[in-house]
Parts: sequence; structure tokens; C-alpha cells
Amino acid sequence: MNKIFIFGHKNPDTDSVCSAISLSYLKNKLGFNTIPMVLGEINNETKFVLKYFNVDIPNYLNDVKLQIKDLDYLKNFYVDKKMSLFSIYNYMNKNKISNVPIIDCNKKFLGTTSMKDITKNLIMGDIDNLNTSYNNILETLSGKELLKFNEEIIGNVLIASYKSTTFIENVKIDNNTILIVGDRHSIIEYAVNSKVKLIILTGSSKIKDEHLKIAEKNHVNIIKTDYHSFMVARLIGLANYVETIANKDGIICFDENEDVNDFVDIANKTRFSYFPVINKNDNCLGLIKLADVSNKHKKQVILVDHNEYEQSVDGLDEAEILEIIDHHKLGTIGTSIPINFRNMPVGSTNTIVYMLYKENNIEIPKHIAGLMLSGLISDTLLFASPTTTEKDKQIGLELAKIADIDMEKYALEMFKAGSTLNGKSHEEILYTDFKNFTISNKKIGVSQISTVNTEEFEKTSIDYINLIEKIAKNNDYYILIFLVTDILNNGSYIYYNKNSEDILDNCFKVNGLKQGYYLKGIISRKKQVIPNIMEILEKK
Repeated sequence: MNKIFIFGHKNPDTDSVCSAISLSYLKNKLGFNTIPMVLGEINNETKFVLKYFNVDIPNYLNDVKLQIKDLDYLKNFYVDKKMSLFSIYNYMNKNKISNVPIIDCNKKFLGTTSMKDITKNLIMGDIDNLNTSYNNILETLSGKELLKFNEEIIGNVLIASYKSTTFIENVKIDNNTILIVGDRHSIIEYAVNSKVKLIILTGSSKIKDEHLKIAEKNHVNIIKTDYHSFMVARLIGLANYVETIANKDGIICFDENEDVNDFVDIANKTRFSYFPVINKNDNCLGLIKLADVSNKHKKQVILVDHNEYEQSVDGLDEAEILEIIDHHKLGTIGTSIPINFRNMPVGSTNTIVYMLYKENNIEIPKHIAGLMLSGLISDTLLFASPTTTEKDKQIGLELAKIADIDMEKYALEMFKAGSTLNGKSHEEILYTDFKNFTISNKKIGVSQISTVNTEEFEKTSIDYINLIEKIAKNNDYYILIFLVTDILNNGSYIYYNKNSEDILDNCFKVNGLKQGYYLKGIISRKKQVIPNIMEILEKK
């Protein structure tokens, strides 16, 4: 069953992380194979929540780009270095492939060989030497085992082509000799007494019993084949180990985790037709060709708490989106086929996830109820946000009952944990909950941090103002806002790039906006900030 990744937006907050985990639990109960993921470092509030309910932090998902491992390439297509050229030629011919990777006993990639390499070796290779196994010779010559003393056969190939007396008197043979001989008993007797490495009896030749006994005594290997001597001489080179002609130089390999687009670029620039696929340990996984790109299995994903490309994972356009669960305005993400899209004007994505549990009659465990309640509390600021609906409040009470916690007491603990900024730089804090928007072709950035200790920000406000100006200038932001939301008093202090002051003054109907101005009742980026900016910019 395919893995399905479930994740929220970049710069994950408590609602996005908890909805991903809770939805994943639900989907798995319904028979799917899903994994909750995050697209960035989770904040202190979310860390507190996960620790409180003893839930592991989801793994980080870097991207969902199409990788080589997502293609139907020739997986497990390789040959052992000890296989014969004969068997490898047949293997390639059967699979209609002209190239094959070579591996050792641990599947380590050693090189490649091809039909062209095998042909070249037969024509121009060292045909006098053999480095192979007894069984490879048997297979290549369709032979029959008469005597076998060695698994490995290494030696010089010799054909008994002279007259017997001439051969015995003038040709020296020894333990390194591999003799191809027909029905010539005097030469066979000479060979077994000389303790040759291997005798290959050709045609209908027979060996005398007394010669067989000498051969057995002297550990002479003997193979019989029905092929005549000329055919044996032609085929014997194909019995060699493939490692003897392995091509090791100039081979372009691809890791299974490399992007398909990178593979296509390189493949188009080279003259090669096939490329070995390896993993990080240099183990060979198979062989890929350019045409395999059309046989792909896109990564399957479900998005929660967002529906805009800018806020989502890199490579989303290369993935298959199965479903979107969100409570924000419609964004930029489109699909080529219809999908399940659940978008509701409620205060939290977890409110919608709760409804899905009820619709599917799946019981909510205590820890999952706690996670969903945490996401709901976080996004609605304990139901103080104008995005809060009666449905959120009702579901919040039900989840608190299942989780068996005092909602107000727990919320205060959670908010305090989220307000802890120790060890973080100003830039890290600014990007903790940062979202990009494009309005009237203008780039807008809105950061928001919720805290019970606004004094921390007042003391270092000039540092944040300078940082905002720098980021806005370097990244072409038309408007860049940093909202410091006071959880206890339901309002936000606003910091911004100087060029956007007049627009923001109109947005919030403030006569004389200044840095650090307190916007009473403004706590929702989604409902009170972005819509106001859209209204002003669309009039310009």
C-alpha cells in the first residue's frame, strides 16, 4: 500500500501539526497508510503540546519532488561478478537490454558490461586465458561433470590440434593447462599424468577407465560436452567471469533519491542509454533509462491547514494531492482531477478533523482529543479570535471532556510555553509563524507571534524594525508586518516596513500609525489583517 504524507504549511503551528497527526490517525483507522509530517521546525507551544500528550514530533519532509525511486525503472536488474559472459549475454538478450550493472556478493556496484563489451572481448580479448568456475564452464558448454575437484578454474586454454606424438614431445602442459581434446587417448594419458587443471572432452569422445583413475588420483577436473572441438574453442571464452571485462571508468550512476529532473538533464547531455541506480551505500538497485521517466508513481499527499503553493512543501506540483482540509480562503493550489476538498469557515482545522471522526464513526482516543483541542485553542486564542464559531466552542468542550483536562488552565500553560523565546534569534522569532501572500501582484508577508509577555518585544522593538526593513528590501516585500499578539488582552502590537505605513494606516483606520502601535481587538491575521489589506490594494 502506498504511503500518504499528511502535512500542514511551512513554519508549522499547533493547529497544522495537531491536525496532521489527528487526521493521519483517522485515515489509518480507515485502512489507509498515512504518515504525519512537518515542513519545518515546530514552535515551543507545539513542543509543549506533543510532550504533554506523549506524542512524538513528526518527521521533517523536505520536499515531494519526483525521485528516481518513484519510477518504474529496472529494479533488481544486475548480475553477480562471478556469472559467466554466456549467461549474462542470455540474460540481456531475454530482457532486451544491452547493458547491465555488475555487483559483488554484498550488492556493491562494481561496474557494467554490455553486449558490445562481450562481443569486443570475443574478437579482441585474451582468448588463451580462462578465469571462471567449473559450473560456468558446464553451463556454457552444456557439459556433463565427470570429475570435479576445484570450484574455480584458472588457466591457459590449449587445443590438442597436433598429431599425438608431436603434441606429447613438443607441447609442455601443467597444472595451469585447460586442455580441449577429442578421442585421443595418448594425449589424454599425457594430460592426466601432467596433472593439468581441466580436460574438456569434445564430441563423442570417451575416456578410458585407467586414465580416469589417474585423473582422479591427480585431482584433474574433467568435463564432457557433445560440442565438437571447434565449437568449444569458440564458446570457451564466454565461460569467463563477467568481472574480467567489467567497465569501471566513466560510468554515470544515479542515487535512488535524486530528483528525476536532474536525471533527465544529465541523461540528455550524455551518449549513454542506461544508468545504474545505487543507494547511499553504493549498493546497486537496478538500471534506469530515459524512457522510464514516463512510468512514474507520484508521491501522494493530503494537505491540512493551507491550500496555497507558497505555504506548502517544495515540489508539490510533482505530487498527487488526494485531499485538502482547511479553514482559510481559497488559495493557488489546483489539481488536474477532482479531489476531496473540505474548506469551512471555522476557527481551526482541527474542528473539521473532529467532524470527520464523527462522520466516519471512529472513536477519538484521549491523546488525539488533546491534540485536536490544543490546535483549536491555539488558532482561536481560547475562542477569543473573531474567527471563532459556535461550532468551535461546542467541539472544544467535547474534546476537553474526552481529553479529561481543564481547558482554561491547560490553555494558559500552553500559551506560556509558547511565549518562551529563550535561545532564539530575532530572525528565528520573526519566521516562527510567517506566511506569504500575493495580493494584486504584490508580495505580502505577515508574521504573527502570540505571547503573554509583550514586554520582551517592546525592549528590543528597534531590532525587529531594522530586521523587517532589511528583509522587506532584500526580498521585494511590498508590505511586511510583524504582529505581536497579546493573548491575555486580545490585541496586537504591529511592526512593519516603513513604505507600507500609509496603506496600513488606512487598513486599520488609524490616524497616525506608528511602530509598535497597539491594535485593540486585532488578533486574527486571517480575518482582520489580510482582508483589510486586500480591500485597500484592490482599490489602488
